[in-house]
Amino acid sequence: MNKISDNTCVIIDAIRTPFGKKDGALKNKRPDELLAFVLHTLIDRSGLDANVIGDVIAGCVSQAGEQGANIARQALLLAGYPESVPGVTLNRMCGSSQYAAHAAAQAVVAGDINVAIGCGVESMSRVPMFLDLTLGNHAFEGFDNLHKNITRRFPIPHQVESAERIAHKWGISREELDDYSARSHLLASKARTEGLHSEIIPIEGINSDESIFSLNSDEGVRDSIDMNRMATMKPVLRDKSNAVVTAANASQMSDGSAAVLISTANHAKHLNIRPRAKFVARVVTGSDPVMQLTGILPATHSILQKTGLSIHDIDWIEVNEAFASVALCFLKEFKPRDSVFNPWGGAIAHGHPLGATGAGLMAKMLAGLESIDGQFGLQVMCIGHGMATATIIERV
Repeated sequence: MNKISDNTCVIIDAIRTPFGKKDGALKNKRPDELLAFVLHTLIDRSGLDANVIGDVIAGCVSQAGEQGANIARQALLLAGYPESVPGVTLNRMCGSSQYAAHAAAQAVVAGDINVAIGCGVESMSRVPMFLDLTLGNHAFEGFDNLHKNITRRFPIPHQVESAERIAHKWGISREELDDYSARSHLLASKARTEGLHSEIIPIEGINSDESIFSLNSDEGVRDSIDMNRMATMKPVLRDKSNAVVTAANASQMSDGSAAVLISTANHAKHLNIRPRAKFVARVVTGSDPVMQLTGILPATHSILQKTGLSIHDIDWIEVNEAFASVALCFLKEFKPRDSVFNPWGGAIAHGHPLGATGAGLMAKMLAGLESIDGQFGLQVMCIGHGMATATIIERV
């Protein structure tokens, strides 16, 4: 792989827990415990003294209850880090921990600190989605709590409605959505069977009978798909006669955490640690808040233009499968090789623990690149209310 300059921002390591199904194997794990687990493991694997960590930047979406009170700081203390290590929690919705990695990279490149961790966590079993918006007083029924001047300008719908609009705009049928979803599960099952997920760190889980076991793979992955059963599933928007989005062709609610250890090439050398990859480019974009999930398209155009790369230069593409329609509109727009697009499946199969997914996909992409001896990886995530994050990394 290519040589790197001293100030190049590098990834030293990237790991994640297996993603557990909502109310599944990780339901008894507090989110601060989930995040502390990867923070402790990351330092333990690297052999570093935690005193070298300049900041822990965590992504978390529903920052309420057990995920409130700056979970980054709570988790690093729980992980045994020294009190001198600070932590901050941010919310860029589904792109939160991908952006946490961006922010960590920016801090070390700026010279503010030498080593940082970009990480994320979400326990959708223990902290209901939108708890921070509803304040625990009522069930989420829409974005009525947003300022009326925003909703008059942009009538922001539920993301399911946006996924439906994407399917309609790109002419994507229910059959295409279901076929893509089956692909996600079957590729994820194949990767699991072949033991390819070197980024996954086994964690203690709980069975339905309350017995303890070691969870070492993503809980939501199905080894076989009953296409006839999938075809009979009712659309989420049942009041729309042409609705095509179902629970089977959308991402699964999940629990999990992930972390990325970041420094500069020069400081990694000082620590006598060989980096695994470098950041080539980082992008965040805004897009239509009503369509809301199509920001992956301008974000990808932007990052490819920024780097001078084409989609065909990329050896591994990781697009978050919030909905099958999101992945398929990307495929229709950019036409990448099928073999490089979500090669180990995606969130439809392994789940989407909101605040953890970004760092988790980065860890997964790095492991995937290493497994195929690839060079460039592209990660893109759609974000609620119309945004997207994109990252290109290169193995070194």
